[in-house]
Amino acid sequence: MGEWLVDAEVLARSRFVLSPLIETVATLRTLIGHPAPARRGGAPSATEALRARLAADPFVRAWAAAGVGVRWTPDFLTRPPRHDAPAFAGELARVRATPAPEARADLATACGGRLPRALDVPDPAGRAADLLDQVWQHLVRPDWPRRSRVLEADVIGRAHRLSRHGWAAAVADLGPRTRWLGNGRLRINGADRPARDLTGADLVFVPVGGPNGWVAWELPERYAVIYPASGTARTDDRGAAPADPPPVPKPLARLLGTNRATLLTLLGPPRSTSQLAALTGLALGSVGDHLKVLLDAGLVTRRRAGASVLYRRTPVADALLDAPGRAGG
Repeated sequence: MGEWLVDAEVLARSRFVLSPLIETVATLRTLIGHPAPARRGGAPSATEALRARLAADPFVRAWAAAGVGVRWTPDFLTRPPRHDAPAFAGELARVRATPAPEARADLATACGGRLPRALDVPDPAGRAADLLDQVWQHLVRPDWPRRSRVLEADVIGRAHRLSRHGWAAAVADLGPRTRWLGNGRLRINGADRPARDLTGADLVFVPVGGPNGWVAWELPERYAVIYPASGTARTDDRGAAPADPPPVPKPLARLLGTNRATLLTLLGPPRSTSQLAALTGLALGSVGDHLKVLLDAGLVTRRRAGASVLYRRTPVADALLDAPGRAGG
């Protein structure tokens, strides 16, 4: 399934959607595929505490040993969202409702064709849902407001690129082998398989934190491209967490105020007020007021790009941001 054939009608219906469940699966993939070293001294982190609880479960140990979700994610775990703002509980209920034969078949595929004995349990979908629920409750849910702001900023940026440059620009960096080939052809990976025709189907794009993406489907009518959101390819102790904004130099925060200094650090790439509001959690009007002050001070410039106005730093602002580093902070 190296290419999907998508006609104009499919593209017109397609959209970018956030999914708490898929973000949780991305976090689990990172926990399994990129184990973090234990801290020395002090209380264990939330990730370390969760690892310790899960390590005692034979089902989870077998899951990790088989690399489930690293090489191939079972279909029943990440069915494309049915709504634009799905709730985690509703998405998890869909996972739990997967019939046992279907879940076993998906797990066997993820394990290379043979299901390990420890994963061949009476209710594999229920056990998998329990695992995801633990990751959600302990790692993702406490951080979801911040994560969702970063993911929403990516969606806003891609919508802008789509409106100005078309699909080729919107999907250009979804993955190392994902690209718009033109003539209704979307390459999703490097697999040498016959192209799949998505005529009449729904297609969604789902950003996640963490370094890797994948594709998902609920045959025959729903498909999803799951991709690392811009600026989130770094992973940390919390698993596949979207990256925090760049640190704000303290002298600059004292000079400009914390909010204006934060906005300035985020304007390496040009961004709109909506993107900045999503990244910072500030109200849209407040962001606009701060940008006007920065604009009047000659620290940012603005230009219209399609329907959006994008702001970026000036060389004077770059010098201000560099100065604390040269002075030793």
